[in-house]
Amino acid sequence: MRNASEIIEQYLKQIMMQSPNGVIEIQRNELAERFDCVPSQINYVISTRFTLEKGYIVQSKRGGGGYIRIQKVPLGTQGPVLDHILRTVIDSIDQTTSEGLVYQLEEGGFISRREAKLIKAAISRDVLMVKLPLRDEIRAKILRSMLLALLSK
Repeated sequence: MRNASEIIEQYLKQIMMQSPNGVIEIQRNELAERFDCVPSQINYVISTRFTLEKGYIVQSKRGGGGYIRIQKVPLGTQGPVLDHILRTVIDSIDQTTSEGLVYQLEEGGFISRREAKLIKAAISRDVLMVKLPLRDEIRAKILRSMLLALLSK
């Protein structure tokens, strides 16, 4: 059974897909009422599952009539994707950013779910058991090499 965060995430992604411009505006309190949860649960979902690393821009306006706007940032075609990888994965990359990039590529259909799982396993801090900053440097080399091999034609 899925937890509340997963259900809220899927709901937001579903309404985003139905949006003609890939942008949704939600009211935190209304969404919390819909899912019978506290508003901080909505904040948690948005702050952890709709990050820039995962390909989303989140803006909020506080006060009466305030809203949270979530926009999916498309990666585009393969050329820009390779450019994005080359800009993102330079000399060093932390686990959160690297997993966000892999997530973005999987969501965009550039890599399969299986490939994403293999990459995440290879770049995990549990596998790369060396001290920082060397761990982030090794992770960057592995990630860059794997993604370029998968995406280059």
